Amino acid sequence: MRASLIQIDVNPDESSNSRRQRVASLVRGQAGADLVVLPELWPVGAFAFETFADEAEPLGGPTYEAMSKAASDAGVWLHAGSIVERDPLGPLYNTSLVFSPDGELARTYRKIHRFGFDQGEAVLMGAGDELVTVALPATTLALATCYDLRFPELFRALTDAGAEMFVIPAGWPERRRAHWSLLARARAVENQAYVLACGTAGTHAGVEQAGHSVVVDPWGEVLAEAGSGEEVLTVELDPARTAATREQFPALKDRLLGLDPPRR
Repeated sequence: MRASLIQIDVNPDESSNSRRQRVASLVRGQAGADLVVLPELWPVGAFAFETFADEAEPLGGPTYEAMSKAASDAGVWLHAGSIVERDPLGPLYNTSLVFSPDGELARTYRKIHRFGFDQGEAVLMGAGDELVTVALPATTLALATCYDLRFPELFRALTDAGAEMFVIPAGWPERRRAHWSLLARARAVENQAYVLACGTAGTHAGVEQAGHSVVVDPWGEVLAEAGSGEEVLTVELDPARTAATREQFPALKDRLLGLDPPRR
């Protein structure tokens, strides 16, 4: 299975419409991959809070249209990162879009853990409340977004729901890059699953981005890691490695807490 993570430079001097077209071209350039992943809130910038309301769009809006067409043209499964979703019946949401190779919307995921400590995203957006997995022909993806990476209970619940590969778009700041790398490996090791974590480059509203998108295997080995600039990170994955790792080192079977009823 070939996966490509597109680490996008979100330049504030580039319009959202121009960026959509540029990113669509980058997705089309990954024809031959099985899965393509984009970062969090790349149409607007994860820290550009003051523009969220103006840039919000419905699920069928311009990013949806551009990414649906790009996925279909490339013939790939596309995790199109996330958008600022405007729900006509509710608040704004940080919503991920996953498209099938025919361009159909396969699943959405509204980010559960909002970053900001009572400011920014934490007050401007509503919280999702659904665990989301996506069945691909070769594996089962589980969806999480950026700050979600800090909450291991979410990933354990997704593992219980059948996750074999975690896909995590992000807009992670450079000043906490060490946490990004550490947590990506930790989530892989503790759940014995692949982690595909795709970040952004550039600066969002004055916040320098970490870049360093990373792919980690179920044993915690880093298979590929990007630098700090815009980059396409492509890696060959063996979906059978998740089951093999769990069989060879069956730590998940020894769990005692968080089970109903507990094992004895």
